[in-house]
Amino acid sequence: MKTYKLICSDIDGTLLNSNRSVSEFTIQTVKALRDKLPFVLISARMPKAMRHIQQDLGIENSPMVCYNGGLILHGNQVLGSTVISQEIAKKVSQIVLEKDLHFGIYHQDEWFVSKQDQWAEREENNTKVAPVLKSPDEVFSAWEKENKEAHKLMCMGDEEKVEQVFTALTEAFSNELHLYRSKPTYIEIAPKAISKLTGILSIADEVYQVKADEIVAYGDNYNDVELLKGVGLGVAVANAVEPVKAVAKVETTEGKQDGVAKHLVQLFQL
Repeated sequence: MKTYKLICSDIDGTLLNSNRSVSEFTIQTVKALRDKLPFVLISARMPKAMRHIQQDLGIENSPMVCYNGGLILHGNQVLGSTVISQEIAKKVSQIVLEKDLHFGIYHQDEWFVSKQDQWAEREENNTKVAPVLKSPDEVFSAWEKENKEAHKLMCMGDEEKVEQVFTALTEAFSNELHLYRSKPTYIEIAPKAISKLTGILSIADEVYQVKADEIVAYGDNYNDVELLKGVGLGVAVANAVEPVKAVAKVETTEGKQDGVAKHLVQLFQL
């Protein structure tokens, strides 16, 4: 059997149960493995929305990949940080707000929203992190003085309007930005230069001295395609979108049904 030395997993749609938490079975499975090989969380989420899951799994000392690879952390150490330029972020905000859609701006553990609406409440419920209400102009003005730029931008709202914004952003920024429809009503926006794969390969090299073909990765959505394709063993949960299943070498049960943990038990004979 191939020797694997590093496990990484997406969170939403992959690792969490129907209560949007990690099940006791998943917790015990990861704890049974952690002395043998590292388990790394890799997500579009901000760090604050990942740390409580790390704690539940008993891997709070492990590195993590946030913002789809835009921010790579190992404890308090920043291993990598790739941002969206202020100029582009302002233009994106104008396009989104012209359609009166919800707009979110992220930098490390900061999350600002253009309005406190159902979309902000849904994200807060999903991630267990509360946003700060502040207009994009206010955020960008403050960040110019603080020398900060966005790790991620988020657009949410009516599906038809989101589709129009997605088309406009694609035409304007396809060379500079990753535009990712995590749901028909969502657009997640990240720098073009990064991905979940670049994030985990950075950790594999710098922290663990592990090669790509020694990594097991789990995922479910479009931003997991490159990740599952680029590692030694890409595993799709049963609820994954078809492009993820197409590149995965193995399929497990649904994320909500402990698909990751069940596959780990089988793979490592726990």
